Amino acid sequence: MEIRDIMKKATMFHGHICPGIAIGVLVAKYALEHGFEHSPDEELVAVVETDNCSVDALQALLGTTYGKGNLIHKDYGKSNYNIYSRKNQKGVRLALKNSILNNNKLSRDEKIQKILSLEPEDIFNIRTVEYDPPGMAQIEESIQCSLCGELTMDSRMMNYQGKIMCIPCYKEFKE
Repeated sequence: MEIRDIMKKATMFHGHICPGIAIGVLVAKYALEHGFEHSPDEELVAVVETDNCSVDALQALLGTTYGKGNLIHKDYGKSNYNIYSRKNQKGVRLALKNSILNNNKLSRDEKIQKILSLEPEDIFNIRTVEYDPPGMAQIEESIQCSLCGELTMDSRMMNYQGKIMCIPCYKEFKE
């Protein structure tokens, strides 16, 4: 797998080149080289603990997306990535080490080049994790909020004082 080719694909999806995309490319490279195949549906699941640029590389290269429900964001502020293969029933965790990103002497372009010159094992602590992916995405009925009238997934509706309402209306109503 040529690093330049996958970097180009991730950059085209993301819109610009940056160290975050390079990090995500290394995560995807590791996954693809270790039996985690691109996911046209929900065969692969990525549970990410960051919302930075690296996540776009996973969407572009692994096929894990918010829309399909096989990209789960946990807002921990950590560059950690759990990848699960439903096909192979295995999981792996890549956790970013204290790395060159903390080297303020390198320019942005130098950081990108440095990252891309490394192997995933050089900048991530990598370990097998128990196969325990989130459930498959659920398609739910949408119902109308009794206050704003907008359609909302049934599981996200609140029942307060006999009114069925969406979360934003519920928060406003309770104030």
